[in-house]
Amino acid sequence: MLKTSIEQLEAIKEYLRNNNNYESQTVAGIRQSMANPAAGMASHDDMTYRPESIGPLQGEWAIPDNLAPDMENKAILYFHGGGFVAGTCDFYRDLCTRIAKSSGSKVLTVEYRLAPEHPYPAANEDCLNTYCWLRHQGYAAGDIILGGDSVGGTLVLMTLLSLRDQGEELPAGAFLLSPHTDLVHLDGESYSSRAALDPTGSRSANQRILEDYVGNVGKKHPSLSPLRMDLEGLPHLWIQVGDHEVLLSDSIRLQERAKAVGVKVELEVWENMWSVFQFLAHMLPEAQQAIDHIGGFIRDRLSQRSFTN
Repeated sequence: MLKTSIEQLEAIKEYLRNNNNYESQTVAGIRQSMANPAAGMASHDDMTYRPESIGPLQGEWAIPDNLAPDMENKAILYFHGGGFVAGTCDFYRDLCTRIAKSSGSKVLTVEYRLAPEHPYPAANEDCLNTYCWLRHQGYAAGDIILGGDSVGGTLVLMTLLSLRDQGEELPAGAFLLSPHTDLVHLDGESYSSRAALDPTGSRSANQRILEDYVGNVGKKHPSLSPLRMDLEGLPHLWIQVGDHEVLLSDSIRLQERAKAVGVKVELEVWENMWSVFQFLAHMLPEAQQAIDHIGGFIRDRLSQRSFTN
């Protein structure tokens, strides 16, 4: 397995650390900082991108040109990160393209409403409604995989819990990249033990995420802490996290608590990596390898669905 040298990793982390001013940036600044790199991302000639209107929301399909006929009616629904205040289909196109290629599946990214203009529960409602919209387009629940990174991972968990509580059929599985599993308490051990190692995350930055999203709703709403909720009945979960990020404990505790109630869950902890390192797959072999693992998980879940049909 190819590995990036420690020297290269340290150089990347130093760059990220020096350019990570999330806590002091305005919302407009955060959005602009994501718009600039999106414009320069590499194109993929073997993909088709199709805009999609999901009620009042906009989304984008990333479709491999060699999509197999038996995958036409299967889909990955992806919820992006961005601290609830930023994130676009453009910015996530490269990551979702790589997930589509590795899995052989279509990926639908949705631009849910953003805070602070649209505070809690706007993003939750939009993600849940997008899943329901996809079902109404003829996709069976067992032919859908949910995925998300950072707060997008939070939205995946909250969507699954809402569907379960409403008695709706759940998707075949879900993958989570560096998810926030507890935005209320922020009390994971790694907030302290990884504070000096994490080039992009911190307790104070995550406190701002919570404040930006909840507005005047109040910080103790239980759905913002999926970790503290009953996880029984959730579908197969696949989690990836870096061992240098402050959210490491969020993922470890989620795995432990999900397993304790009978949920099948697998956790990959990637050495020397940080939050959503998969985003640098164009330069980090470990990131592409992690995406390939996600693709394997997706193929396995969707092929099992095909077999049972």
